[in-house]
Amino acid sequence: MNPRLVDIHCHLDFKDFDNDREEVIKRAGEKNIWVINIGIDKKTSQKSIEIVEKHEGVFAGIGLHPGEAKENFDADYYRKLAEHPKVVVIGECGIDIKSQKSNLKSQKELFIKQIGLAKELDKPLMIHCRDAHREVIEILKEFRPYGNIHFFSGTWQEAEQYFSLGFTISFTGVITFARDYDEIIKKAPLDKIMIETDAPFVAPVPHRGQRGEPLYVAEVAKKIAEIKNLGLEEVAETTTKNALRLFRLN
Repeated sequence: MNPRLVDIHCHLDFKDFDNDREEVIKRAGEKNIWVINIGIDKKTSQKSIEIVEKHEGVFAGIGLHPGEAKENFDADYYRKLAEHPKVVVIGECGIDIKSQKSNLKSQKELFIKQIGLAKELDKPLMIHCRDAHREVIEILKEFRPYGNIHFFSGTWQEAEQYFSLGFTISFTGVITFARDYDEIIKKAPLDKIMIETDAPFVAPVPHRGQRGEPLYVAEVAKKIAEIKNLGLEEVAETTTKNALRLFRLN
């Protein structure tokens, strides 16, 4: 049976969930919500796989976050992890201009290495882009991978460029309390949108200020339906189809 919703990006491996991880996953499962847990370095990527091995409807992303560029990218290590059948995406990877941990040059090099691995394995990318859309788009135009721009925060013009490159964009609980994204959500084709929580971060209204969890992805879907003046079931069905298709979930 297919899920009703898919939270395409969360971090259940973080210590925030150490006391109730199983309960959090169970709550999502009871509402037929599937989850992609995203690693940000070697340790969390390995832990992501350990989590998904225990649970139906939970999948893994593996990669090295641009803020963790101090870790040398060990392609053989990540390639081995990617052999697991529930690893469905490479990343979270990309460029973060505001990161104080690594410079732009090293971030670009790291990003390109992970693009190479994704293309070698024919897996999508989960891209982190913070104040670096120009740089990310230039690299994507050159290397032509495919995937999703997580926690999209760019302009409509940047969204259009991602769409033209075959990418989708995803939105978090921020859209429930900030109006910055309304026009982009209105304009974006529904088949180019996905939903996520980025849990434990940015919990949506009515849970704002609390720890986020995958269950709350329903609030993101509700807000998209409201902004686009569509039925919730249409938004749920289409964003789920988008996730199943891109990440080949089964």
